[in-house]
Amino acid sequence: MMFDKYIEETNEELKQFIRELAVIPAPSHHEEKRAAFVKAWMEKNGAEGVYIDEALNVIWPINVTDDNDLYVFMAHTDVVFPDTTPLPFREDEDRFYCPGVGDDTGCLAVLLHSVRYFTKQGIKPKTGLLIVANSCEEGLGNLKGSRRIIDDFMPRVKGLITVDGSPGSIVTRAVGSHRYRVTVKTEGGHSWGSFGNRNAIACLSSLISSLYSVKVPSKPDSRTTYNVGIIEGGTSVNTIAQEASMMYEYRSNDIECLGIMKNMFEKMIEGYRATGITVNVELLGERPCGVELDKEEYEKFLKPFIDAESEVNGKEPARHAGSTDCNYPLSKGIPAVCIGGCKHIGCHTREEYLVLSSLPTGMKIVMTGLASFFEGQQS
Repeated sequence: MMFDKYIEETNEELKQFIRELAVIPAPSHHEEKRAAFVKAWMEKNGAEGVYIDEALNVIWPINVTDDNDLYVFMAHTDVVFPDTTPLPFREDEDRFYCPGVGDDTGCLAVLLHSVRYFTKQGIKPKTGLLIVANSCEEGLGNLKGSRRIIDDFMPRVKGLITVDGSPGSIVTRAVGSHRYRVTVKTEGGHSWGSFGNRNAIACLSSLISSLYSVKVPSKPDSRTTYNVGIIEGGTSVNTIAQEASMMYEYRSNDIECLGIMKNMFEKMIEGYRATGITVNVELLGERPCGVELDKEEYEKFLKPFIDAESEVNGKEPARHAGSTDCNYPLSKGIPAVCIGGCKHIGCHTREEYLVLSSLPTGMKIVMTGLASFFEGQQS
């Protein structure tokens, strides 16, 4: 197989790229250093016309004219960790250990090295391609990078493929979410002298308890969840808290269920406000669900990636719903899929690691899927 030789010959180079990229801090909205590193790598490897947009997306256009159809291949540069100093990296014979090393550093490396094979060979894409190292996929990044790409290039974008996960499964449905900061304010006071005044922490705790008593909506082939992830507040042990806040989200892969959760949340907030408590709500992020796509056309779009997984792993990938850069294009009726680039364990923890033996597998899947977008290619 023609890809096998390239994958074997460039495996050590791929690992070195991951070593260098993984340590560069890249919290959402602050991916400048990684963006600069990736842009320099692209240009060093023969890419022309590379630029960084206002959303901090690194964009490598290939065969893009003023009006041709476009397909987007992307992997995100941001990590979930807020570090602004180099991230801790270590390795052994089998693994790379680093926060964000798999999500999505390794996947971005696999995508870029896969694309390089075709461009170095001088093989022309069938349509225009945008190869994007995008920003703000994680958490409160709110998909700023992928939103910007779709908004800037609609209606020319005919499909989006993101590499963000482990081989063996693909994301074909979007999990939408709404994320809030909720702040409760009361009169507070001294724990002895003002005893009896309302305590913001107690009020917030009551609100959280109420939110956790909700029965989530249920529909066939749908799932809905909620979570309070952070709580803050208070001044001292002998102070009746004047202010307390939480971060709260709910998610669903069904747009109707997402709407039911929104209605429930808003009514509950109004109920607490009616008691005289000040409750401020700030929408921090909103990820959309997908709309219904033409099933036959969507299956045609998915086929190269299902075939790639089947060829490499010997079976079709499992399909599931997820919250990825696919959400926004799917909400606009644009076919999108999230495929795996490398196996990683401990995602979103500081103990995350990448399984090195999975890199050739990820490369072969991505390259096999990519091949269908280039003239005269067979794996």
